[in-house]
Amino acid sequence: MTEEVKAEHTLVEHQHGGPDCEHVTIQHGDHVDYIHDGHRHAEHEGHYDEHDDPAEHTPAEHQHGGPDCTHEAVQHGDHVDYVHDGHRHAEHEGHYDEH
Repeated sequence: MTEEVKAEHTLVEHQHGGPDCEHVTIQHGDHVDYIHDGHRHAEHEGHYDEHDDPAEHTPAEHQHGGPDCTHEAVQHGDHVDYVHDGHRHAEHEGHYDEH
């Protein structure tokens, strides 16, 4: 099983969106990503997940989980990530996000 990729700090160490947070925010569908030290991450089930730019391919080009998909599926909370070319991503609002 592939290890979950988490940001290098925790909610206890830094609360994004709090009064002392000066990080740039990006609305990302139903949540907000925060830019921090050259990367983006978002809160997820008590930790921050890395949320880089959308993956290089789209669900229209390759449907993960379909009958022809041979990528490893990894349960990630309420959704499934797929291991693809050394990274993990999940479908989100018509595109794949890096996780």
